[in-house]
Amino acid sequence: MVHTPEVAEGPVRSTPEVHEAITPEKVKDSDEALNFLRKQEVGDESQYVDEKALLRKIDWMVMPLMFCCYLLEYLDKSLLNYASVMGLLDDANISTNHFANLSLLFYVAFLAFELPHAYLMQRFPAAKYLGVMVMCWGAVVACTAACNSYGSLVAVRFLLGMFESTISPSLIIITTMWYKTSEQPIRVGLWYIGVGTGSILGALISFGFQHYHSQTFKSWQAMFLVVGLVTMFVGGLVIWLLPDNPMSSRLSHAEKIVAIDRIRGNNTGIENKHFKLYQVLECLRDPQVLLLSLLTIAGSVPNGAVSSFQSIVIKSLGFSEMQTTLLQIPSGAIAVLSVLSATWLASKYNARGVNIIIWSAIGGLLGGSLLAFLPEENKAGKLVGNYLCQVVGAFLPCAYSFAGANFAGHTKKVTVNAIILMSFCIGNIVGPLTFRDQDAPNYTPAKVTIVAVDSATIVLTTILLFYYKWENKRRDQRPQEHVENVEFLDLTDRQNKEFRYSF
Repeated sequence: MVHTPEVAEGPVRSTPEVHEAITPEKVKDSDEALNFLRKQEVGDESQYVDEKALLRKIDWMVMPLMFCCYLLEYLDKSLLNYASVMGLLDDANISTNHFANLSLLFYVAFLAFELPHAYLMQRFPAAKYLGVMVMCWGAVVACTAACNSYGSLVAVRFLLGMFESTISPSLIIITTMWYKTSEQPIRVGLWYIGVGTGSILGALISFGFQHYHSQTFKSWQAMFLVVGLVTMFVGGLVIWLLPDNPMSSRLSHAEKIVAIDRIRGNNTGIENKHFKLYQVLECLRDPQVLLLSLLTIAGSVPNGAVSSFQSIVIKSLGFSEMQTTLLQIPSGAIAVLSVLSATWLASKYNARGVNIIIWSAIGGLLGGSLLAFLPEENKAGKLVGNYLCQVVGAFLPCAYSFAGANFAGHTKKVTVNAIILMSFCIGNIVGPLTFRDQDAPNYTPAKVTIVAVDSATIVLTTILLFYYKWENKRRDQRPQEHVENVEFLDLTDRQNKEFRYSF
């Protein structure tokens, strides 16, 4: 059973330590959850809502669609990787440098449109905006089937990056709307395993279409067309079925009240449609933003390299095109298992940072070292190194979970999400550039880079954890009187001295 306290009438009082005096105008500009509670009667029926049953209901309502969106985002951007061994490079006269540029260009567009998306996501209903973007990038994927030159591929890759750049910030915001801080890492992991699942599915789809022969479409063209149409269909489902927030969901009135009340302890609110410049400026001055950004850049360099060039790396070990495709399936399975393990441990033990360190060491240091330093004739060992490198992606859902748990104030949240994804893009831009024509076929400098940048990720994460510990200790030494409904006043984590950072 969950007991929901009544919501106070009139303006909410505050102390100077928490924020300046709160006026009626401030209350109007508070979180949408508080506005909802003020307009609704909080009846006794909320006492009879079973929280565990409600959590299961929420999971089934939002998680499958979020998982499908992330799976398709990864699959759709990775189709170029699979098409590279299906004849696309020859058909469009693409060199290794051209191929690297196409991978880079996707992330350039991804980077350029993160901040515009952050603003629009705050202004428009979150789920509807996400669904429209999914449909748009699905249309771009389908149109890729018509590309027959480097120039046409440049155009569609840029558009794909532009539309797909909304995915992670949207899913992070939606996750924080529904789940407690302790529940968030595993939920982020559940939609993030779309990456590994997409890798497995992409390999199987590519293998299947390599057996397709037609006078109308080449195998890679048919693959792009079919997957693009499926993506557009899922985008329509998101618009129709995914709720924008708990207040507008299909939950009963009592369930909505409990769904809102159960995340009070996050101190991060649910939603606010008003853009606040001071929160953007605070975000840019916040030390944790710089540290999260730098560790995300470092951790994403291997991701960009491995995801874009895995087919080429495996094929360089002497395997055929179909063998190369099938040998990518274990990579997806390893990615799924590592993400689920990392996020489950992070949820259970409040250990986001420790998991980033562990999985970066396994993937970047061990896997990268096997790829870079084993003799060329040891192909089995290098294949193992390739598979171990797949676990480096487990750092990202933990970093996303840091962003969801440790930032309050809606404008600040969407801004930091954009910055984290921009950092992700920078890493993924640098990653493919480490693979150069003159280093073929072994690409040893690129593999050494994996070891170096993951070492930097470990160091930066350690510094971030010490910062959180220091800041929490400092706040504990200056306890503040609790302010009623402070959780839903759209205060930032730095304004609200009751806020404590998660590790």
